[in-house]
Amino acid sequence: MIISTLAEERIPEVVALWEATGLTRPWNDPVADARQALATESSTVLVGMEDNTIIASAMVGFDGHRGWVYYVAVAPDRQGVQLGAEIMHAAENWLRERGVGKLQLMIRAENSAVRRFYRALGYQTEEVAVMSLRL
Repeated sequence: MIISTLAEERIPEVVALWEATGLTRPWNDPVADARQALATESSTVLVGMEDNTIIASAMVGFDGHRGWVYYVAVAPDRQGVQLGAEIMHAAENWLRERGVGKLQLMIRAENSAVRRFYRALGYQTEEVAVMSLRL
């Protein structure tokens, strides 16, 4: 798998991957999310490619204090062969190169498989509550 930054004209392809892996939600516009991530130096969308096909992704960025990842996905027919770990390591390295000292992510409570995936990569559960307000 070759990992690079998403080209803007390939946003529809990465959104199709996000939809195929159940990452999109009706209240978020994934096209706008990808465009916004590509528009600043503090974020990007990394994609894993094989045969010119997007098979993995990670949206990564930092807020000046912590790094964050979103939209971590591997094509359903390619899961289970360490591509998720590979794209996460690329996201971690992207943040390290920018001097970011901590990466955080959010996992939906019902997603125990993803929780196991991140634990296997060395991530720990923090004792915090996430609160939100839709604006």
